[in-house]
Amino acid sequence: MTTKPGHRFDRVGDAPIMKAVVTTGNGGYDRLVYKDVARPTAGPGEVVLRVLAAGMNNTEINTRLGWYSATVTTGTEDAADTQEQAPSDKADGGWNAETPFPFIQGTDCCGRVVQVGSDGDKTLIGRRVLVRSCMRPHGFSSPENIWMGSDFDGAFAQYVKVPATEIFPVDCTWSDAELATIPCAYGTAENMVHRAGISAGMRVLVAGASGGVGSAVVQLAKRRGAVVIGIAGTSKMDQVRAIGADQVVDRGADLVEQLGTGTVDVVVDNVGGAGFAAMLAVLKRGGSYVSSGAIGGPIVELDMRVFYLKDLTLIGTTGWDAPVFPNLISYIERDEIRPLVAQTFPLSDIARAQQVFLEKTHVGNFVLIPPQE
Repeated sequence: MTTKPGHRFDRVGDAPIMKAVVTTGNGGYDRLVYKDVARPTAGPGEVVLRVLAAGMNNTEINTRLGWYSATVTTGTEDAADTQEQAPSDKADGGWNAETPFPFIQGTDCCGRVVQVGSDGDKTLIGRRVLVRSCMRPHGFSSPENIWMGSDFDGAFAQYVKVPATEIFPVDCTWSDAELATIPCAYGTAENMVHRAGISAGMRVLVAGASGGVGSAVVQLAKRRGAVVIGIAGTSKMDQVRAIGADQVVDRGADLVEQLGTGTVDVVVDNVGGAGFAAMLAVLKRGGSYVSSGAIGGPIVELDMRVFYLKDLTLIGTTGWDAPVFPNLISYIERDEIRPLVAQTFPLSDIARAQQVFLEKTHVGNFVLIPPQE
């Protein structure tokens, strides 16, 4: 793949149509419009999937809010309140600067192949697949990346068009909704685990361990033989233990008091915010801090002396490395990880789903189900 997929959906006329949620700009829930749009057609090197289930993540909410803009300094929940009260468009609010509004979001897709391009493999038609939503248009030697549902039309629709190189057939007994929890959350989690070099015997601290990415990290780090310490709210601690955490610390506890300084090999933190300093404090000399998000707040206080005197490594991760998605497919087919479907909603109820999601009372992932023909 060398070019970004197109995202034109607005021509209807006599063209085949489908239902989709079109995000019309930065703002509140009113920017999510459920409507008829033109159904995509596969060109050379492309396939069209019927969307069986579409996972929902923080990233879709953040993109709608324009949270990636440098002008936003609060966490996702505060940004959501601000946009509801005073919505504003942000030129730098997307993953790669400007979001291509209006477009269809949806980063996670479990789908069935219904059409291939003229040069495509027709034996794929009818196969159930997952989409590798983080795509590397210039190959894995380049850090450049684009994302389905953030840079071009995604899976919040009945059909989605993607490059044929980005679909992965999967053979398992999981439901469509269970498979739809995997791409973004588990891809992001496996990428962090891979980049940080987590291996057997390491002590790994996971912030936000009850969320979609956090719960995936717990499982994936445990799969590699690590000793996993999760951070979660009191009501979710038992569920985090059930998916493999060896120890769970209450989210409101003093982390240094609970764990001690210099006791952890790797911190996996997608929360950020006020807890950042404590994360570095509990790391051992030569330890690593890895992150791919900051839902608790993107602006943190860093004491450079802690950073360099402890010989720490800070790892930022967005673009997935080459082994990440094939690894996940193999883990699914060998039944080595466990999907966590917190709740499902009809695609038309996306606004309600995002409202419930932001209450953060769930463990695992939310999934949207488009109308099935």
